[in-house]
Amino acid sequence: MLVLGSVLNDAFFTEANLISILSASAAMSMVVLAESLVLISGKFDLSLESVVGIAPAVGALLLLPVAQSGFGTEFPAWLAILAILVVGAAIGAFNGILVVKLKLNAFIVTLAMLIIMRGLLVGATKGKTLFGLPDAFFALATTTFLKVPMSVWVAGACYLVAGLLLKYHRWGRSLYAIGGNREAARAAGIRVDRVMLGVFVLAGALAAVGGIMQTGYVGAIGANQGNNWIFTVFAAAVIGGISLDGGKGSLLGALTGILLLGVVKNMLTMAQVQSFWIDAIYGGIILLALIIARLTSGRAQD
Repeated sequence: MLVLGSVLNDAFFTEANLISILSASAAMSMVVLAESLVLISGKFDLSLESVVGIAPAVGALLLLPVAQSGFGTEFPAWLAILAILVVGAAIGAFNGILVVKLKLNAFIVTLAMLIIMRGLLVGATKGKTLFGLPDAFFALATTTFLKVPMSVWVAGACYLVAGLLLKYHRWGRSLYAIGGNREAARAAGIRVDRVMLGVFVLAGALAAVGGIMQTGYVGAIGANQGNNWIFTVFAAAVIGGISLDGGKGSLLGALTGILLLGVVKNMLTMAQVQSFWIDAIYGGIILLALIIARLTSGRAQD
């Protein structure tokens, strides 16, 4: 893919462009990480894209004065950022309670939450873009190490830690066991409900971190921040080998998936392909990945 990009455009395989791809992919990679953990456990969370918008917006509104469309509480920056993480985790906890404790359908519950939070984001911001945020909101995007933004390093560290937990920690093994066969995992003494609830909470917090990264990358918080991300997120997860049936997949594969899509988008943008064609191509990639997964696994997909 990198060779193809270089052939199509001389500017593709340059340090600046490769760093640009990593920077643009960092925020969404956090949502892919969050979704991958939920998928491995055998569930879905469609609401993660809306957490990318609503969580940073709440933090910003707690910080900004009334004159800048804020709540007027004027929290210090560190407390506002903490609030962003709390909001993300709280949304995940609410989803988890509905899905794990009340046994509601995860797809429908999280789809409803996605719609609700999209509406809340537009209502809370009055449809406006929030500007005038402190430097702390942009630090992950503007601070660099070895010329690479800290958002990329943080995302990489999160994948590394999560990957090690999945491979070597009891929690990770439990997650795969639950995704593979929930009742067998319960019979083996795994606290299924506790682990599942924790996954939803963690996923919400990771998506909130992605929201902070996206805020820094864009330089503001729009009323549509995160909209339609979930399609790309699922595409990356499926391409990376994360099973939609649960119990299978690696975070390295998921990370490879989002980076591959980032490279494809960059190539198409350089080729001046219009954005709606890019969305259509992503949809085709999802279908192709599903077909390949079906043929290689030999298992029917429900």
